[in-house]
Amino acid sequence: MATMPLRAADAGEAVGVARTGHAFSVLPGSDRADEDAWRSLAEASDEPNPFFEHWYLRPSLRHVACSDAVHLAIGHDAGRLSGLLPLIRRPSYYGYPIPHLSTWMHPNIFCGSPLTLPETSADFWRYLLDWADSNAGLALFLHLPLLDVDGPSFAALQRVVRDQDRPAGIVRTEERAMLRSGRSPEDYLSHAMSSKKRKELRRQHKRLSELGDVRFIRCSDDRNLPEWIDGFLDLEQSGWKGAAGSALASSNPTAALFRQALHGAAECGRLERLSLELDGRPIAMLVNFITAPRAFSYKTAFDEDLARFSPGMLLQLENLELLARPEIRWTDSCAAADHSMIERIWREKRRMVHVNVGIGGKLRRLLFRGMLRAETGGSSKI
Repeated sequence: MATMPLRAADAGEAVGVARTGHAFSVLPGSDRADEDAWRSLAEASDEPNPFFEHWYLRPSLRHVACSDAVHLAIGHDAGRLSGLLPLIRRPSYYGYPIPHLSTWMHPNIFCGSPLTLPETSADFWRYLLDWADSNAGLALFLHLPLLDVDGPSFAALQRVVRDQDRPAGIVRTEERAMLRSGRSPEDYLSHAMSSKKRKELRRQHKRLSELGDVRFIRCSDDRNLPEWIDGFLDLEQSGWKGAAGSALASSNPTAALFRQALHGAAECGRLERLSLELDGRPIAMLVNFITAPRAFSYKTAFDEDLARFSPGMLLQLENLELLARPEIRWTDSCAAADHSMIERIWREKRRMVHVNVGIGGKLRRLLFRGMLRAETGGSSKI
């Protein structure tokens, strides 16, 4: 979608102050938010979202965002950073000339939940909506993509819009594979996959081993990280994504984002890397972001010339070790719905919703209600 900058007036004084110590402001994304406070917020957030942590969002803004277009909605509570969400104005909505405010995301951000402290989630939504009412400009509504329907952030939003009798609705729903189970990795696999398929994968592993030394390698530090990143980018670029122009290395901005995000994640203890090597050469690679009690399987690539041995699937079997980690309750695949490989193993689903919320005065909200009914058939209340 096209974008337009927030006006300078939008980034001014704190608004929506409800009581002493609570404040809310919207500031240019280029401003330097305090990194330590941002890190503390992410570590204490009631709904972990690595894509809005400083080590991922800052390189996203630097390399992917339109200049001066993205702002950060920031909440404070008793001197602490208590909430954060990137915002943007957009002049069109799925091809229609309908201006609106929206969470800012790009195709390599897979969750839209704000970072909020558990006790301040509802306050953050109230302040954001108050600000949007006062700074709507031409915007008809606030668009909030990719919220976890079972998460605390969405639940807090539901409470706020109901308390305010504010028009809002779910305009899109999608599901993607998730790994959540109390079973061991071995027991989980036996329930998720037929014995015939498990036998076939063992056969493929054996045949692969006949070509040379096969090793699985797992790292959670920055050892040899630049070389590992180069190997991942080359491996992904060599396959269908490279041919289609959708690989990370197909554009300088996404390659730079990947490099900086992985270095930042490693520095913050958020990175896990898995590799399947054949005679020391990576033939399948995978990146996880570990944000306990959740994890996110961010990116994977494999050597398509060796597809007959299913190296990507063999590496995913190794990735089931996430189930054995007591600090991780579940892992988001970050994969498209009905992904042909991942859904053969990961059997649970994470349901994500895209929400539109009315803002501004009575006439604007009346217009929004009509649009919402037309878009959803009137069956989308949250």
